[in-house]
Amino acid sequence: MPASHFVPQYRADGPVRAGIPEHGRIPRYYAVKTELLWLVDALGEGSALPSERDLAERFSVSRVTLRQAIGELVLEGKLLRRQGSGTFVAPPKLVQPLSLVSYTDGMRRQGVAPARSVITVEHLPADEVLARDLRVERGDVVVHLERVLLADDERVGLESTYLSAARFPTLLDVFDPTTSLYACLRERLGVVFAEAEERVETVLATPREALLIGTNPALPMLLLHRVSHDDDGNPIERVRSLYRGDRFSFMARLRSE
Repeated sequence: MPASHFVPQYRADGPVRAGIPEHGRIPRYYAVKTELLWLVDALGEGSALPSERDLAERFSVSRVTLRQAIGELVLEGKLLRRQGSGTFVAPPKLVQPLSLVSYTDGMRRQGVAPARSVITVEHLPADEVLARDLRVERGDVVVHLERVLLADDERVGLESTYLSAARFPTLLDVFDPTTSLYACLRERLGVVFAEAEERVETVLATPREALLIGTNPALPMLLLHRVSHDDDGNPIERVRSLYRGDRFSFMARLRSE
């Protein structure tokens, strides 16, 4: 399919010229992917994509080429496959603010029902990294909470939180791990969150993580590392949060210093 077949339209939220270089030489699958994006917009959320045979004929490409284009859009979260049903236009990605807002609050602001499935609640000895981040001694006891994150009953992430057991000796007595940890710390233990350091990177899930989240191990994931502090500068928690790259994006509000 020649690139001249396309007249890329301007989209402020997309790559310039739909990612097509000026010389116009692009892989055939990418040309199909570009056309599919316009079709996705036209069909709307939840709509079924036409059959592979119809789309291959429409774009004059092989079904192998078509599948490559569709596969990339599935990985990017634009399309979703339902076994035995077909391929559908995916809903918009969930947006989690990069701020001192809990997962619960972030989801509720979007009209999504947050929930958590508890995997692990345990005490562990702090390793070197935890000891440094929580300002405890190596080997000191920390509380570890591991929970699957859900949005409208869909598994979308996996979160591991570590807190000093010495600082929060009653935490497991007053906290229901299926609910918001931030709300418990604020309302039951009087903790004030003042600031946090957060790092975001892309990774692939481990086999165990993919199984817990219910996703393909080849799906790119967004990994967040956070260390939160109170208004005295003391560490509160160290968090490792893994989010599905096809269902999440992150937003930060930036101000000039």
